Amino acid sequence: MRIQDVLLLIAAVLLITLVVIQSTKDNAANAFSGEKSELFSHQKERGIELFLSRATLTVALVFIGLALWAMI
Repeated sequence: MRIQDVLLLIAAVLLITLVVIQSTKDNAANAFSGEKSELFSHQKERGIELFLSRATLTVALVFIGLALWAMI
């Protein structure tokens, strides 16, 4: 395996982990009933939610960059 492949694999695992640990903004009961709750839709992210959101965006961009680099 090349170094690009190893870095891409690490970024992929990190991205999956970040997405899985983020909390959902919808209630699970509403997902199955088809109901859409708008109660907290306009609330800003703060603290750990903001950090996780920015970290996910950063790792996603790194993943895309590594994927393009690995194609070369």
